[in-house]
Amino acid sequence: MRSLNIGATGMLAQQLNVEVISHNIANMNTTAYQRRRAEFQDLLYQNQRRVGAASSDAGTIVPVGVQVGLGVKTAAVYRINEPGNLTLTENTLDMAINGSGYFQIEMPNGDTAYTRAGSFQLSNDGTIVTADGYTVQPGITIPQNAVDITVNSSGEVLATIDGQVAQQNVGQLELANFANDAGLLAVGDNLYKETDASGAPTTAAPATDGFGTLQQGFLETSNVNVVEEVTNLITAQRAYEMNSKVIETSDQMMSQLNNIR
Repeated sequence: MRSLNIGATGMLAQQLNVEVISHNIANMNTTAYQRRRAEFQDLLYQNQRRVGAASSDAGTIVPVGVQVGLGVKTAAVYRINEPGNLTLTENTLDMAINGSGYFQIEMPNGDTAYTRAGSFQLSNDGTIVTADGYTVQPGITIPQNAVDITVNSSGEVLATIDGQVAQQNVGQLELANFANDAGLLAVGDNLYKETDASGAPTTAAPATDGFGTLQQGFLETSNVNVVEEVTNLITAQRAYEMNSKVIETSDQMMSQLNNIR
């Protein structure tokens, strides 16, 4: 009986759906987290009577046919790149991107990763780094005698040196853009990596054409909508129950068939 396997594919699909939703809810307070959504496709069909087949010698054809589907499969879990809200932190090295773009991060192996989570800090030599100590590219070092740091909307990093009136420009932050943001590979720690699907990055200073501006003292929140996620969770639970009901009903039908004497 096909319905047993069909119901099982539905239960597996909804199980994955709940896992995706639970991941979104778990990261609702993660800086710059972008929520995911599971997409499904119907499986192959078995043709019991092929549509368009000849039904007589007179050239008549079957207008509809009989096709029985075999269930559902997961097509993709894609990332919704809608930006989150900007929240004020008043921390000097917190930076949010207002618009498109990603910060570039140098990984320990020399690769470049990308993130929108701009909760940066200073290393022991004054370099701007992530919470894991990875250098924000291009590497910018703040002088040890600096008493204040200003990052303007176009990414210029200005240090106020003790005893000096004019601020000193100590570096220029750059952002990266991709033709297909959804094709970036998530590697955890709020980081993404370039893939063939994302395309090669285009880099430029913030506030140039196609790139967002920087907001110092702000962080981007996740774009998780809790009400929507809870609604999706209830819907997934009901769908799981319906698929389990299909299996239960199929089992009862097989039991009745076995009891026929």
